[in-house]
Amino acid sequence: MNTPENRQEARKMDVAVISDVHLGIYNSKAKELVRYLKSIAPDVLILNGDIVDVWQFSKSYFPKSHLKVIRQVVKMMERGTRVHYITGNHDEVFRRFEGLKLGNFSIENKLVLEMDGKRTWVFHGDVFDVVMHNSKWLAHLGAHGYGILTLINKMVNSLLLTFGGKRISLSGRVKDAVKGKKKISTGFERTVSELAIRKGYDYVICGHIHRPEVKEAVLGSRSVTYLNSGDWVDNCTALEYYQGDWHLHIVGPDLDRRSNDDDMEAEEVLQLSKEVLFKAMYQDILNN
Repeated sequence: MNTPENRQEARKMDVAVISDVHLGIYNSKAKELVRYLKSIAPDVLILNGDIVDVWQFSKSYFPKSHLKVIRQVVKMMERGTRVHYITGNHDEVFRRFEGLKLGNFSIENKLVLEMDGKRTWVFHGDVFDVVMHNSKWLAHLGAHGYGILTLINKMVNSLLLTFGGKRISLSGRVKDAVKGKKKISTGFERTVSELAIRKGYDYVICGHIHRPEVKEAVLGSRSVTYLNSGDWVDNCTALEYYQGDWHLHIVGPDLDRRSNDDDMEAEEVLQLSKEVLFKAMYQDILNN
């Protein structure tokens, strides 16, 4: 259907960054993401980790809306957009393919962009997560519990919307309570920002913690802009670079979202050993 939305010209920009889409789980906002991707025309698209949730991947659940995200990214590549896939912890199985380049597509552990005389350091951020680094089994356990919670959250929101209530995010509230919103988030941001300042970057971009942010961090006489691209489970946010600076773009979840996608089979992904890959990637980030 040739609706006004479909006829709207895509917004031009230098770079767009999305992360933590978690395709393959029930609460991934794939429909919202497809609409967003159709609305932009970036020279570069950075997929900053946890795009496909391999930890919770099941061939019994990968609906059409999730597949459309992949198709839309391919279409963007065909139109000339360069796509950098930076691996995260939920899709770390792809880290063994770091360095792979196919046309406009590449898989990397981190990325450095030089634009308008300033340097931007981009990586997922899980290497600086204490839970991930020291207790991988606990992180996996938490991820499965988070997946169950998102399914419950979906059913609760359906009931609330039916009776005129407002949408809530149980997963976001539990994550804040378990990790400690102020303590852990501030520690993560401080660690990332201080390292970026020491390395002389102007901007540092992460995902991983599902909290969209744009903050100035200061260390002595030097500073850096810390940015987090958020996620497409609770927040539906992206980072965009245009007119010489980074901007946080908030799409927001569709409050009256109804999903009637048919489940479809997807190829089974084998879980591989990750410890060596994780350590190598950690050193790769620090030695950049």
